[in-house]
Amino acid sequence: MKKNILCKKGAALTLALVIAMGASFSVLAGDVSEYSENIRIASESAAENEKEKSDEAINSKLFNFTSEREDGFVGVFTNQKGEAPVFSDEKGYGFVSETCAMPSRKVDISDIFSKDDGFYINEKDESRFVMVNGKGEEIEQSKCTTYDFGGMVFRVAVPRGAYKIEVETTGGADITSMSVSGMQTTRIETNKFWDAAKLVPVKNVAEWDGNVWSFNFVTGLPFIDIEIEPKVANKDVGVKYIKVTPIPVKEKGDENTTVFTLGDSTVKSYIFEEAPMCGWGQVFDRLFDLDKVNVINYSMGGRSMKSMYQEGRFNDILLNGKKGDYILIQSGHNDERKGTDPGTGDGENARFGGGSTEEMYKKYITDYYIPAVKSRGMVPILVTPMTRADGKPSPSHVYKNSFTTRKFPDVMRETAKEIGVTLVDLNSRSVDYLNEIGISGATAIVLSLEAGETPGKTNSGSYANGNPNLKVDGTHFKEALAKQYARMIVEEIYKAGENGDVDAKVFADEFLKADVIDAIKNNDWSVVYPEVCDDTVSGIGAYYRNQIEKMVQLGVMSKDKNGKFNPLDDMYAEEYINAISKLWNIDEKQIKGYKNMPLTREVMASVLYDAYNLKFKEKPVYMTNYNGTALSPDDPNYDPNLVGEEAQYYPLAGFGTLIDSDKISPRYAEKVKEAYNLGLIRSEWEIERGTMKNGVKLSPKQVVSRAKAAKSLYFAWVLSKPISDETDWLLDKEEIAE
Repeated sequence: MKKNILCKKGAALTLALVIAMGASFSVLAGDVSEYSENIRIASESAAENEKEKSDEAINSKLFNFTSEREDGFVGVFTNQKGEAPVFSDEKGYGFVSETCAMPSRKVDISDIFSKDDGFYINEKDESRFVMVNGKGEEIEQSKCTTYDFGGMVFRVAVPRGAYKIEVETTGGADITSMSVSGMQTTRIETNKFWDAAKLVPVKNVAEWDGNVWSFNFVTGLPFIDIEIEPKVANKDVGVKYIKVTPIPVKEKGDENTTVFTLGDSTVKSYIFEEAPMCGWGQVFDRLFDLDKVNVINYSMGGRSMKSMYQEGRFNDILLNGKKGDYILIQSGHNDERKGTDPGTGDGENARFGGGSTEEMYKKYITDYYIPAVKSRGMVPILVTPMTRADGKPSPSHVYKNSFTTRKFPDVMRETAKEIGVTLVDLNSRSVDYLNEIGISGATAIVLSLEAGETPGKTNSGSYANGNPNLKVDGTHFKEALAKQYARMIVEEIYKAGENGDVDAKVFADEFLKADVIDAIKNNDWSVVYPEVCDDTVSGIGAYYRNQIEKMVQLGVMSKDKNGKFNPLDDMYAEEYINAISKLWNIDEKQIKGYKNMPLTREVMASVLYDAYNLKFKEKPVYMTNYNGTALSPDDPNYDPNLVGEEAQYYPLAGFGTLIDSDKISPRYAEKVKEAYNLGLIRSEWEIERGTMKNGVKLSPKQVVSRAKAAKSLYFAWVLSKPISDETDWLLDKEEIAE
């Protein structure tokens, strides 16, 4: 780093010399005015250089670990015993034996030694550099949660706020690992985006330029720990210079205020391959006047209070945000983790990962998050995590707060009150809402999946035949529930504003849409969420609520004048043809030969096959090997028990195994078979949510209800979308309107 500073100084001197030489030549030529101008430029350049040098000396903290003396640098030297200097509040710098991370990491100051060109550490134990999981398999460094290379930690006392940290090491990225105050910056050296759809870029990366490492960091603590560790055993790894420079708070100016959302998978924005999963952060922007405010979702699955901090996600928001911006923070589900697998276990004792104790959780809020947010002039809002719903409730089940072991919602409530931060108690509101809509209503809109609901996929493979994880997932949920959680959050913020919370009052009055404020005041959300149907919120009519609301939202199905969808009524062929034509943007007139009568399953299959051939020139990606070995049931090598390591897209029962295929009308028989083999229609016989199960009865003459039609159309909607696009309803509505 010294050479960078000296290069800047040398460049200024060279420029002055060149100007002076040019000036002399001009005098010989008799151009007195040009000579004067060159002298002025040289003087101004020298003055600017001196001012820059002076500002740097005043604002930056510069540390020199070499034996050379440098102006403006604090010399870091060993004592008479040859020991590295220990941090003290009086000095405001020095090495520490225990990091500020949670859990804290011990380092041995006595192992640090000095050479003429810097301070060094050498780790002799080769075994500590090989990270393995419980099976003894070696783990990639950046993916390991428990690795610890020892190293040395230099602490610098600074006011809470943002800083540019530059460290010149004796080696480089090949042998040196850098962290700052417990942050795993190796992730930020390679990550490009924070979200699944790649719409939120990582703007503040950790960079190596030769032997100089730099990173912008916001600290909520009154100091910064700079952690320098070896990547290999038996090699001296050292530090030569450290420079810590304040980064000023960004003023608002003419820009819109931004509302950032930060949380886990229950807040995350999802893409089509993950449909029907949805987080409340994905639908949150619908409630705001986007001419006045920006809404950006930084959330991602698997994150906890610990990991959102450690991977730099929270840090990136603070550096991108400006004075007056808001950040809503929800965490708790992954903080419950208690992983114990060596190397990858991310429980409370892991260096990096998810799990936390209640004490850690509270300290993250009080010492790391809130002070850092306030140091940037931003406004924090804490959101308690919603309850997990029981996936297999008894008929008399009453939903309760699921956080019974680690009571993170209670900790957040108490902490918010202690430190005076706006709180949204989504945990309590979620319990109340699930009990309000009852078991049928709640189970329908958490992540409960049966065959034929969606072609999306999980890490275990396709959802097309049900949930490969063989459960009803009560932690995650569909868009129908995400919207309700988004509603509850703004209701709580509005209520806080009415009760005297100034920050909440500004948030509600200045940024929410007028019809949202009206909805809160009148407790009537029908204008904001016109797709919600009176007869599909609870009870038997709620089973396909998510699909129904999406189809109404997209304008391909509708409610009656009384606000009802009538989910159990018969669907008619003409309405279905009209709906699939709108959904796939094809010419309805080209789907011919069908009478407008109650839609049977064989007619629906035939219509789908006709529409499919109009829509697709090649198979959608879901039908390919993208989600595991993809063998169609009519393939001679097809075996539903041997379709690869991941759950596959195509039906698990071959067409030839159906026991009622002979009941299909001859005029539709070929199209029905082709539609079945493409996975456009599946058996509905004896299937159930939370399993991977297909029936063997096609029931071709059975009339399709409006709810079942919505299920089919939702599947078709997802099937036609690029897998990496966000499932943003606004985009689709505009597309249909065109």
